[in-house]
Amino acid sequence: MNPRGAIERVADVDAAVSLQELTGEIDSEWIGDALREHDRQDKRERKLPASTVMWLVIGMGLLRDRCIQEVAVHLGLTSIKDERIRSTEGIVPSTIVEARKALGPEPVMALFQRTADEWALASAAEHAWRGLSLFPIDGTTLRIPDSDSNAAEFGLPGSSRGRAGYPQVRLVAIMSAVTHMVACAAFGPCRGKRTGELSLARDLRDRVPPASLLIGDKLFLAYAELYAITRRNITDTAKARHWLVPARKDTVWTVVERVSDTDAIVDLKINRRDRRADPSLPETMRVRAIRYTRKGFRTRTLLTSLLDAQAYPEHEIAEIFRLREEIELAHDELKTHMLERQEALRSKLPAGVRQEIWGILAAYNLVRHKMLAVAKEVSLPPLRISFRHTLQALRLSWLVAAWTTQTAELTNQGGLLRAMIALLILPERRSHRHYRRHVKIKMSRYPRNPGRRRRGEAITSKLQEKSTI
Repeated sequence: MNPRGAIERVADVDAAVSLQELTGEIDSEWIGDALREHDRQDKRERKLPASTVMWLVIGMGLLRDRCIQEVAVHLGLTSIKDERIRSTEGIVPSTIVEARKALGPEPVMALFQRTADEWALASAAEHAWRGLSLFPIDGTTLRIPDSDSNAAEFGLPGSSRGRAGYPQVRLVAIMSAVTHMVACAAFGPCRGKRTGELSLARDLRDRVPPASLLIGDKLFLAYAELYAITRRNITDTAKARHWLVPARKDTVWTVVERVSDTDAIVDLKINRRDRRADPSLPETMRVRAIRYTRKGFRTRTLLTSLLDAQAYPEHEIAEIFRLREEIELAHDELKTHMLERQEALRSKLPAGVRQEIWGILAAYNLVRHKMLAVAKEVSLPPLRISFRHTLQALRLSWLVAAWTTQTAELTNQGGLLRAMIALLILPERRSHRHYRRHVKIKMSRYPRNPGRRRRGEAITSKLQEKSTI
């Protein structure tokens, strides 16, 4: 097929239907409810409505390699007005910046939480284990631009060389173990008091749904927090909330009952500091300790609130704990494939950073929702579907749909380039620097070698002496 025929075949795609199919994954009522909840609905007609800005923020997470203006054009949300080509249509790029500021992070957060409630919780319940939805919990960090406001708001983490080169945001998420959809998330500064993963997880404690099992690593072995999860259990045991974490080496307990050689009911002692902070806490907490050995690994002990050995066999619990690794794979999908291992996010202001992160999480759930639909169509488990290829297919669908809006123009010779001309022209080179030069420290995992440095200085001084002679 010649190039003209190929373009005609592409142009046969109904762009409006294609975009509607993609944007229809998120109900327009969800966007409207999020805007009304935070009083961000449009009071008058605008060139860039608030609902369009919501999709723009999600598109920023999907199209990581494009600038924000290009994202707006590629998604077919608007056209860019450019004085370099004397364009009278569209909007100026600064309008996008102001529209993002006017929207703020709160509506995007509400939209993400709606996707989590409608998609993540439902998918986790659909793939439950013995009536319990499985939710791993873990934390990660995200780099953000090195602006003064970001550094003041989120802080620079420490390193072996003093301070890190970029501010960072600490993110803690609870995900569905079987579908990788984010059920809830919290993020904040990476330094300071109450900024650790456990403190952020405390904000997510009440969002854990009934009839669920929260799976964490040993960092989340905080007796008071774990007791708070089970304390809110209702009388119906089928809807109780449970947890599963590994024990630390220094964990001490008192055996109450032996279920088997590797399974026991034990009492953990809650320390006085936690009981002073919360007088309702008991002196001990009854849990179940399961010792298991995985081939090629050392023996580990798991602590859980699943006390019924008949309803929850120990060998199944050991297999379920391995699903905690799924959240680490999900973080890799988000940071490696969605964010494409970029140095930092886009936004230079803290409000923009929060808005961008909520948009990225909503975009991640959108991709995962499409993957779940594909898995049901081919009758395979959701984790058998490739995240990377689904993301690429979704990006390609948006781009093709955006560039096939005018069939006649595309089929004309050079019509495609004329349609993209606003994106093809580079801005004029700037002769002056807007920001001072700042060399970042090398984030090497290897320590400095002071002996090598001293030897290098000695060789340099000898060469200088020879040159003077």
